Amino acid sequence: MTAIKHALQRDIFTPNDERLLSIVNVCKAGKKKKNCFLCATVTTERPVQVKVVKVKKSDKGDFYKRQIAWALRDLAVVDAKDAIKENPEFDLHFEKIYKWVASSTAEKNAFISCIWKLNQRYLRKKIDFVNVSSQLLEESVPSGENQSVTGGDEEAVDEYQELNAREEQDIEIMMEGCEYAISNAEAFAERLSRELQVLDGANIQSIMASEKQVNILMNLLDEALKEVDQIELKLSSYEEMLQSVKEQMDQISESNHLIHLSNTNNVKLLSEIEFLVNHMDLAKGHIKALQEGDLASSRGIEACTNAADALLQCMNVALRPGHDMLLAVKQQQQRFSDLREHFARRLASHLNNVFVQQGHDQSSTLAQHSVELTLPNHHPFHRDLLRYAKLMEWLKSTDYGKYEGLTKNYMDYLSRLYEREIKDFFEVAKIKMTGTTKESKKFGLHGSSGKLTGSTSSLNKLSVQSSGNRRSQSSSLLDMGNMSASDLDVADRTKFDKIFEQVLSELEPLCLAEQDFISKFFKLQQHQSMPGTMTEAEDLDGGTSSRQHNVGTPLPVSSEKDMIRQMMIKIFRCIEPELNNLIALGDKIDSFNSLYMLVKMSHHVWTAQNVDPASFLSTTLGNVLVTVKRNFDKCISNQIRQMEEVKISKKSKVGILPFVAEFEEFAGLAESIFKNAERRGDLDKAYTKLIRGVFVNVEKVANESQKTPRDVVMMENFHHIFATLSRLKISCLEAEKKEAKQKYTDHLQSYVIYSLGQPLEKLNHFFEGVEARVAQGIREEEVSYQLAFNKQELRKVIKEYPGKEVKKGLDNLYKKVDKHLCEEENLLQVVWHSMQDEFIRQYKHFEGLIARCYPGSGVTMEFTIQDILDYCSSIAQSH
Repeated sequence: MTAIKHALQRDIFTPNDERLLSIVNVCKAGKKKKNCFLCATVTTERPVQVKVVKVKKSDKGDFYKRQIAWALRDLAVVDAKDAIKENPEFDLHFEKIYKWVASSTAEKNAFISCIWKLNQRYLRKKIDFVNVSSQLLEESVPSGENQSVTGGDEEAVDEYQELNAREEQDIEIMMEGCEYAISNAEAFAERLSRELQVLDGANIQSIMASEKQVNILMNLLDEALKEVDQIELKLSSYEEMLQSVKEQMDQISESNHLIHLSNTNNVKLLSEIEFLVNHMDLAKGHIKALQEGDLASSRGIEACTNAADALLQCMNVALRPGHDMLLAVKQQQQRFSDLREHFARRLASHLNNVFVQQGHDQSSTLAQHSVELTLPNHHPFHRDLLRYAKLMEWLKSTDYGKYEGLTKNYMDYLSRLYEREIKDFFEVAKIKMTGTTKESKKFGLHGSSGKLTGSTSSLNKLSVQSSGNRRSQSSSLLDMGNMSASDLDVADRTKFDKIFEQVLSELEPLCLAEQDFISKFFKLQQHQSMPGTMTEAEDLDGGTSSRQHNVGTPLPVSSEKDMIRQMMIKIFRCIEPELNNLIALGDKIDSFNSLYMLVKMSHHVWTAQNVDPASFLSTTLGNVLVTVKRNFDKCISNQIRQMEEVKISKKSKVGILPFVAEFEEFAGLAESIFKNAERRGDLDKAYTKLIRGVFVNVEKVANESQKTPRDVVMMENFHHIFATLSRLKISCLEAEKKEAKQKYTDHLQSYVIYSLGQPLEKLNHFFEGVEARVAQGIREEEVSYQLAFNKQELRKVIKEYPGKEVKKGLDNLYKKVDKHLCEEENLLQVVWHSMQDEFIRQYKHFEGLIARCYPGSGVTMEFTIQDILDYCSSIAQSH
């Protein structure tokens, strides 16, 4: 412990002019055993400061570092825990309680004893020592001595004092001068004593010699004191003189401060007044424009717009704190409010009059559009109203109630105007679709107005009649001159297509122009994405209960988008029902018109969605497109139902079935209509349904046919279907085209074999018997030895079929085939050629059997293959 104490003194305390008096090795109670040292120290300089220092060994090396120090005067209590039993634990109460465990009880007692001594010697404040043995404190008190703070006592407390460097150097020099100092300490001590006495004598003599000089010095000091007294008297007089000057300067300074403060206040007041005058003063010209300005002329509108903007700037000026308490400011704000209210009423009244006048002016121009299929142009009206756009923006930000009222009035007036225009427009379109007045009556229209009045039953009859008429027109070409019924259908459909396209082309720019005008005039944003769509059921009549806004509060973007849609739905509420009526009429005139309407409507919906997928036009046309698609699907379903309901005559041959011809007409028409169309997928689905229906019902009719053989019905109709699909090249029906070709080929072959039958009947029976013997195992060359199949029997059978008889049988067969086949499909020569090939095949088969079973017999047929070819050619030419 002595070595550690010496090292701590040298490394830590000597550089700080401190002396280490006691040390104890401790660790904190109740925690990990991290050892440190508590040191009791005093400073070497006066006044003496006593400290308790915590020293800890560094983590990075073997040196010690000073961690924390407490002044001994801050120590309140020393608690030794137990005064009787040995216990290494003790507490030191500084600003908080520190609990320690010493490495040994002896070290703890020595450290506490040192603390007690330092407390007794240096501190006026008494430290409380608790649970400390009285014997330990008694041993620390020197017997028979007073506890006075003297130098001797300090030496009694100090256990060790290290020499400083100068003292060490002087001792070394002295010892070098006396070589015997170490070997003879007594002689060295006597020498030191003699030299000390010599020094003391020299000091006394020096003091006695300087007494005269001391007296002279004292006299000089007395004179100096007198001079100082005189200087002090002069300074006192100067101070009294300066005191009055100081008081005057203080008064001047205070006066200058008040003047500066007054100037500052005046400058601030002027700044505030200038601010209020510059920002809250409205020019007389602006006031006059707001009160009396002409809202009908362009110059007056511009003046009113500038005045309204100036008024809005004055009303929206950001007042500084306290301005609103000024009476003049309150009066000016009230004046601005009155001006705003007055001008808002004038503006709203004028615009309402403009809306009403527009309705009257447009009504006068309706007559000239009643004949032509065009809608009146509203561009001049929009152009005139757009002059008020900035004023509407001002009204929207200052008085939303009047702005909303104007919006509602505009919708009311314009909805009635557009309703008249659009209804008249659609009535002209209906009349043009149906033709003359007499024709229009047939389709449920009467009078010049062209309104639909037919009952549901009559319209349904019309639909059935139109489809029946189309079938009869496609099957008969009588009493039409040079123009056929299908040509008339094409002309009517083309006319309908042009009218329907013109209707959509007129409506589209009308809606877009009105929507663009509403956005610009009412200052509503329309080019933002909208989260959802609106329906007519949503509050169209103003919606004031659901939309309450403070004056000057702008609508959010989504609400402005909704407001545009609400206004468009209210203004053009008649477009969708009128379009649906027109579509219903077109469908009743000709169900194939749904193809034209589907393509046109799809194109316009696609165009509208590219511009704005959530716009009124896009949504409305999309709803109408659903109706058109529903009519198209109904058209397909009706055709399939008509296929299933087809009844054939029992007395006449079948020929090409009506629904097969109608499918050809439908496919040809659809391909011409849907060329480069957007909704090709709908047509492909319809094709698939129709062709399946055609296939099923052709087979059904063929099975039910009594006059015409089943194979002929199947062959002719599937040949017609195959030819149609090959000509039109419909990609989605490639599989059906192959199937139709296969069915046509199969039934052609079946009909040929069935019709040809066994033209050489006895010869057929003979060779069937020959083949049966061969099948039983008899060799072919031995068949001629059978009694029933010898050469004589063969010759007898062959003689029954001379060339003349064969030609007669083929002629009868040709006549029979001619009766079965229809003229439209022109398959007679194809079937006759197939029968010729089949007959030649049978002929070659018979000759082969003769050659194999009757070799060398010289038996041959009465006619040759060339004879057969000549017979068939001659028969065909004769008919």
